[in-house]
Amino acid sequence: MDIDKQVAILMRGVDYGDPQIREVMEKELRERLIESEKTGKPLRVYLGVDPTAPDLHLGHTVPMRKLRQFQELGHECVFLIGDFTSLIGDPSDKNKARPRLTREEIMKNAKTYTDQAFKILDPEKTIIRYNSEWLSKLTFKEIIEMAANFTVQQFLSRENFRLRYERGDAIWLHEFFYALMQGYDAVALHTDVQVGGMDQLFNLLAGRKLQEFFGQRPQIAITLPILVGTDGELRMSKSTGNYIGIDEPPEEMYGKVMSIPDKAMLDYYNLVTRFSPDEIAQIEADLKSGRLHPRDAKMKLAFEIVSIFHGEEAAKRAEEHFKQVFQKRQLPENMPEYRLESPIGILDLLKEVGFVKSKGEARRLVQQRAVKIDGVPVQEITYTLEPPGGGRVVQVGKRKFLKLV
Repeated sequence: MDIDKQVAILMRGVDYGDPQIREVMEKELRERLIESEKTGKPLRVYLGVDPTAPDLHLGHTVPMRKLRQFQELGHECVFLIGDFTSLIGDPSDKNKARPRLTREEIMKNAKTYTDQAFKILDPEKTIIRYNSEWLSKLTFKEIIEMAANFTVQQFLSRENFRLRYERGDAIWLHEFFYALMQGYDAVALHTDVQVGGMDQLFNLLAGRKLQEFFGQRPQIAITLPILVGTDGELRMSKSTGNYIGIDEPPEEMYGKVMSIPDKAMLDYYNLVTRFSPDEIAQIEADLKSGRLHPRDAKMKLAFEIVSIFHGEEAAKRAEEHFKQVFQKRQLPENMPEYRLESPIGILDLLKEVGFVKSKGEARRLVQQRAVKIDGVPVQEITYTLEPPGGGRVVQVGKRKFLKLV
């Protein structure tokens, strides 16, 4: 494959939030690929994941898919388990300090990470490393020397730190060390490219700076959009409960995909499926024109995601299970209707139509999984319904039904 095609594949979907950074990274990537072709030496590419929870979720697979693309183009890929950085906890996406985990908790979580990662990555072409191999051996002198490459102002300019500082919330000194530690991973691995989420850009750039400090050529940063969770608002995360685990049973995974808001569908199509850009563009056009019903588009999405992690036969069974649950539900012939003309939160909807007396009662019902949409329990109290209604059915308990039109 020629260099132009390789660059097009590897830069597809990449987002930095800054066109100048993209221009620099794309130029450097092209140069590095040309050198690789001339020398016959593959690029060394890595993705780091901290085992802060037992399971990987769909959000983790977005950068993993990019790593797989590098594998398929013949480059050397490292899946790095951040067993040492997890002791600090990445503050990049947090508006408060992360709870600190024990070494025992981290290693327990890390046990299954490689097996889960191989659902995306090629096990025969993946190098597994743990960053405790080098981070645990750093001396205090070496840490001071690395820290001298950064200013406090650089850290406080990061949005999450800045907001906490303005609110007067605590920012712990150890949180500043995270970027140094992750940056040193790039030094220890002598990497050409690091893949991560957009929220990791500061850390990836810290790696470039430290590589220069240690006399290495700075790595290319490849950052990708953040996948929203099943609530359609917040990033997918185990801590907020809006996640879809890649090891979850097919039926549960299918049902969770069916529960995401319609507005989030295209993000999922673009970030976690195998559909081509042209196929996704056609789905989007069909949705806008009305040729494709949102429920059908979501079923297509759910089938694809389950197929990726469990195979096509399991996806067929999960789809049949969903249809049976939905179709066997006994619906009253005459249901009250609600015209969905603008977005509305599930708690507000239940109160507005008189299904509950207060939003507090609605919140409890959602938490008890007693509120369903088309047979799928609503998982988040922040779930928002988007127009059009499309004939969806909201069910509360066993006897309250509402048709959205």
